[in-house]
Amino acid sequence: MNLNDVIKGPLITEKLDKAREKFRQYSFIVDRKATKHDVARAVETLFKVTVEGVRTNVVRGKVKRVGRNIGKRPNFKKAVVTLKQGDSIELFEGGAA
Repeated sequence: MNLNDVIKGPLITEKLDKAREKFRQYSFIVDRKATKHDVARAVETLFKVTVEGVRTNVVRGKVKRVGRNIGKRPNFKKAVVTLKQGDSIELFEGGAA
C-alpha cells in the first residue's frame, strides 16, 4: 500500500486534543484496508517521528435522517498513534489565520 494513501487526514476533537497534550497521542482517519504496521510506517516516514504504538478502530456510520429520507454515513477507520517522548507533529502550520 502506498504510504500517501494510508493517512487520509487528522481527526480533531476536544477529547483528542487532551490526549495529544497529556499522552502524546495523535489520531488520524486512515484507509480501511491499512494495518497497524502500515499506519506506523506512514506516520514515521511522513512526519519524521518515532511511533511507540498504534491502536485502530473501525467507526460504524450513523443512520441519519433529513425529512422523510433516511441515509447512512459511511464507515471509516481511525488510528490513534502514540509517539516517543519528545516527538510531536505539527497539525496546523502557519499559525492562526
